[in-house]
Amino acid sequence: MAQRFHQRAAELHNLAAHSHSAAAVAHGKEDHLTAHELSQQAHEHSMNAHKLAEEIAPKKDKEERQDVRISERID
Repeated sequence: MAQRFHQRAAELHNLAAHSHSAAAVAHGKEDHLTAHELSQQAHEHSMNAHKLAEEIAPKKDKEERQDVRISERID
């Protein structure tokens, strides 16, 4: 399940990067309205990726602590 979250976070980061690139192209063409909209979209994708990463971190920490406890019992 965590792998799926990581993959989604990576997709959101890629979408943000693409939006930033498209915004730069639009800005270079002096299409400032489109550039601004794309920059906002990029920011939104980045924030969504960040929120998802924050959700993943506590779950991953919990899983790692459980793995340590299990390995301590085995030893």
